[in-house]
Amino acid sequence: MSFKTRPLASTIGMEVVGLDLSEPLDDATLAEVKTLFNNNGILLFRDQDLTEEQHIALSRRFGPLQSHVLKSYLKSDHPEILVVSNILDDQGRPIGIGDAGQLWHSDTSYIAEPCHCSLLYAREIPKPDGDRTYGDTAFASLIAAFEALSPDIQAKIADKRAVHSYEAYYVRRQKEGSKRPSLTKEQQKEAPDVIHPVVRPHPITGRKALFVNESYSVRVLDMEPAESEALLNELIAFGISDRFVYRHKWRKGDLILWDNWATQHLAIADYTLPQRRLMHRTTVLAR
Repeated sequence: MSFKTRPLASTIGMEVVGLDLSEPLDDATLAEVKTLFNNNGILLFRDQDLTEEQHIALSRRFGPLQSHVLKSYLKSDHPEILVVSNILDDQGRPIGIGDAGQLWHSDTSYIAEPCHCSLLYAREIPKPDGDRTYGDTAFASLIAAFEALSPDIQAKIADKRAVHSYEAYYVRRQKEGSKRPSLTKEQQKEAPDVIHPVVRPHPITGRKALFVNESYSVRVLDMEPAESEALLNELIAFGISDRFVYRHKWRKGDLILWDNWATQHLAIADYTLPQRRLMHRTTVLAR
């Protein structure tokens, strides 16, 4: 299978042109795609027409799949798929997570072994208004951010570790008006606080990543609270500087594959019903 590529931004991302993902990739093509992915952090495939089964089958080529902690937003017939949507059912209940990803984050940095990658497929998007699009997603390179830090800051954080907390994020979102139900005790047990190095080598490439984000990173260990907060704020703000970011304007049929060990992302919530957005996400575990 042959394909072409074109860069999405100077520090992150590549568009892959010419592959029909509804057809299984042969082993040689898959190896090329994985190398391209490891080197660029995100891959964009436009104009795809995938069934749920094809989406899952493609995702499994990258590893075992996660079943998200929020079980009520999984597809009942395909629990590998997390529904991200603002659409309501006939009873007025959300069919998916309506406020997913509205703070910068790396998916599941709140677990001991953060997931490798996610595959998000656009089934329905808000109608553009001329050149204006709605529901964009921004991606930032954790690797480019680390490499751009001054040597002094790199040395300062070399051995630092930070706590990542899903529960703290969840409580924060509820205080900000999220309509999500409270976590059950079982869900709290499933996602306890974890500790990660602030500078985390990519498990495949070995390149160092600035592994903090505004959603889940809550404090740096072995620092006074005020000092920890100041350092986290500085690093988080630096990591989302424009030079590290690609903003994606979705089209129906887009599939984006992103590396949660090398990137973070943000869902831009600038649309409301009757503007509808329906996305399906699969998540590939570390192993």
